[in-house]
Amino acid sequence: MRDGEVGAVVVVRPRGAAQRKAGPRAPAWTIRYRVSAAVSDVMCAFLAGAAAVVLRFGEVTPYVEPYVLLSGTLPLLWVMVMGLNRVYEPRLIGVGSEEFRRIAQSGIAVIAAVAIAAYVTKTDLARGYVVLALPLMTILTLLGRYGLRRGLHRRRSRGQCMRRVVAVGHPEAVADLVRLFRRERYHGMDIVAACLPKEGPDVGVPVLGDFSDVPLVVNLINADTVAVLACPEFDGVALRRLAWRLERSLTDLVVAPALMEVAGPRTTIRPVAGLPLLHVEHPELAGVRRLIKNGFDRLVAGIALVVLAPLLVTLVIAVKVTSSGPALFRQTRIGRDGREFTILKFRTMAQDAEHRKIQLVSDADGVLFKIRGDPRITRLGARLRRHSLDELPQLINVVKGHMSLVGPRPPLPEEVARYGDDVRRRLLVRPGMTGLWQVNGRSDLSWEESVRLDLRYVENWSLMLDLQILWKTWSAVARGAGAY
Repeated sequence: MRDGEVGAVVVVRPRGAAQRKAGPRAPAWTIRYRVSAAVSDVMCAFLAGAAAVVLRFGEVTPYVEPYVLLSGTLPLLWVMVMGLNRVYEPRLIGVGSEEFRRIAQSGIAVIAAVAIAAYVTKTDLARGYVVLALPLMTILTLLGRYGLRRGLHRRRSRGQCMRRVVAVGHPEAVADLVRLFRRERYHGMDIVAACLPKEGPDVGVPVLGDFSDVPLVVNLINADTVAVLACPEFDGVALRRLAWRLERSLTDLVVAPALMEVAGPRTTIRPVAGLPLLHVEHPELAGVRRLIKNGFDRLVAGIALVVLAPLLVTLVIAVKVTSSGPALFRQTRIGRDGREFTILKFRTMAQDAEHRKIQLVSDADGVLFKIRGDPRITRLGARLRRHSLDELPQLINVVKGHMSLVGPRPPLPEEVARYGDDVRRRLLVRPGMTGLWQVNGRSDLSWEESVRLDLRYVENWSLMLDLQILWKTWSAVARGAGAY
């Protein structure tokens, strides 16, 4: 599962002899994907080595021949190092940042190993070759894996390359998980059946038994994964016995603890007196990391304002020419710790939009006011909104420290007045120009989904998560889905 998406998930895998026979049980698509990943890694290493030889030396001479030989062995070395770092594990396929993190670790390990080996053996390596080949190999591999993942996500959107999952838990939790995985199919989890402790409301998939029937249901529908949701019936003893029964069919067992919406980096398994205790760190809402985030936000926003200055001037002129009124729209929003600030946007509505608002009915089912085909939006405004160009002036808010590049959606004062205690945790961090809400549906999200994503960000924020969201924002903005 993707980091921070569903919560802390513990994967229990068979050990010993059963584990050694797990290969044939793996779905055919996972084997093909891992082979494709290995081939991609080999090609990336070969291209990096060849490029380093050409760029550093230009032509093959007797002096260059050892480097040509090194470039030829580099792909094998690269695949071996990544294999030792378990980059090819099936559980890393398709979701989460762990795959990319391990590739980066492997690249650093190869660079360090080459440097140490050259020093110990007193080998005079051309530094230009090393500086070109090894970092380029890592970067190309990351790009190759990203391309493979995008292709896998496209196939999963068509219902291909999915894991067949049996969900085990109480009806409400199972129904929520079914809805989540059907909406976010890139996880690759297709819940095909459920086992419930007793009859209950419809959960969206066939109910084929109770908790004692799980192994039988797995064999009946040829499932490869069992997902156990938090419930009192499954204590440590019950889970251990279920794992023993699933060993015979080599079925993966994933366990979602009651502690949801907590990303993997905040959780660690701490063995105490033979018990695997789940240690949860508090979210870091202040300190050095917060200062680094603020500095990064302001630096990037300042650079973006300089680079995008011609576009901003063009949009100011376009807004002024196509409709009457100011080019910039100013509105009071609530920032960190409940402080008010004035947000800046390009005006996308008619000048009397606020007066006409009372005549309209919101499409939203919660605190937000949202409406499709809003008649107040100008023709240019609709185009600006579709690709979020109207929000570019918020870079000024980021430079001033009112907002961050990434964070919860900046709320209106009347929205905050209706917040419950849980929702107020959104105000512990600065609001953002983009966030999990932006890359997971934008205005198509319900109020509850928007709140869930914002709270997830507050609980699990990190600079790496910010970079991931910024990267995904480009594709979300280009598609224009959910913008109205």
